[in-house]
Amino acid sequence: MGMGLMSGSMIKVVIGPQHPALKEPERFIIEVEGEQVVQVTPRIGYVHRGIEKAMENRTYIQNLYLAERICGICSHAHTTCYVQAVEDLLSVEAPPRAKYIRTVIAELERIHSHLLWLGILAHEVGFDTFFMYVWRDREVIMDLLEEISGNRVNYAMNTIGGVRRDLDQEKISKILKGLEVIEEKAKKYIQMIQKEPTILKRTVGVGYLSSIDAVRYNAVGPLARASGVKRDVRKDDPYIAYDDISFNIVTRDEGDCFSRMMIRAEEILESINIVREALSKLPVGDISVKTRLVIPPSETVSRVEAPRGELIHYARSNGTDKPERYKIRAPTLANLKALCKMLTGIYLADVPVILAGIDPCFSCMDRMQIIDCEKKEKQSWTLDDLRRYAREWYQKH
Repeated sequence: MGMGLMSGSMIKVVIGPQHPALKEPERFIIEVEGEQVVQVTPRIGYVHRGIEKAMENRTYIQNLYLAERICGICSHAHTTCYVQAVEDLLSVEAPPRAKYIRTVIAELERIHSHLLWLGILAHEVGFDTFFMYVWRDREVIMDLLEEISGNRVNYAMNTIGGVRRDLDQEKISKILKGLEVIEEKAKKYIQMIQKEPTILKRTVGVGYLSSIDAVRYNAVGPLARASGVKRDVRKDDPYIAYDDISFNIVTRDEGDCFSRMMIRAEEILESINIVREALSKLPVGDISVKTRLVIPPSETVSRVEAPRGELIHYARSNGTDKPERYKIRAPTLANLKALCKMLTGIYLADVPVILAGIDPCFSCMDRMQIIDCEKKEKQSWTLDDLRRYAREWYQKH
């Protein structure tokens, strides 16, 4: 934590941008009275990478690799959202087999993300044994993703018009065997979460978010579903193969950190069922179609249910091989207001657990704005303006 700043009976505790509980640089100014948090002010922008502007200066094919690097944990979610947007601009539809393969990878990625998060939250509550167990078992999914794509993190499976690699019977058999292992482990995790005193003392009733506040503050993903809000893009606006697969939206009503743990653990079992059904229904045929590299003027919005929640990509084309505008709204940005609401009124010691509870990814949500302090007005810079500023700044320093 940063230095505490006195202000009457209030103390400002600065968490970040460097902090053990945050693996990425972000800053939260916590105002406390005694041990109780009374106000939270987030300060974003420390890890803004300019990906949207970079995408406007690259071709649609080059942007495929850039979209995948928005986030390592949900790289497939971002490329799925990206290729859906480009395919819509082109009025092209991926073959049915490609859609099912995308679904399989999406749910394996969801399992891997949820396992990673369960381990991190266990670490934050001081239960490192559970952390080690979960991350050990997560390797089963990582091995499957590597078997399918050749990569453990950025799978490079999606392409505009389909997928790059097919699933043969040998790979399908390995996936099904791996899912049996994870299913058995996930059931044990659920029992452990419900009975382990270390987890219960640090999560039950901690970071409460009512269903009304979840809707009011536009919470998405497991955070919203843990507060009883039945919100899931896979059902609300089906994409790839989700309209052909039967599955349940897992919700709970507790609205606390315990509920968020249970939601993700139970979603692992639901994802296993989705993958099994997708593999059993896998259509025969091509895995991709040819597409044009130049896209006529148009615009579109693409949505997917990333492991952390609703992910939105906006694209506008202008008749060239590069987008005129590309906009990304990651789920962490949507959950930031709800996070500040949950942090208000709690004990300072619970801040790291609640912060980790939304499964934040600040690098995928981060953005910045240029403000002229003298004129007190917002400014818009071109890439040339930014380069000029960078040169002048480094010359001075």
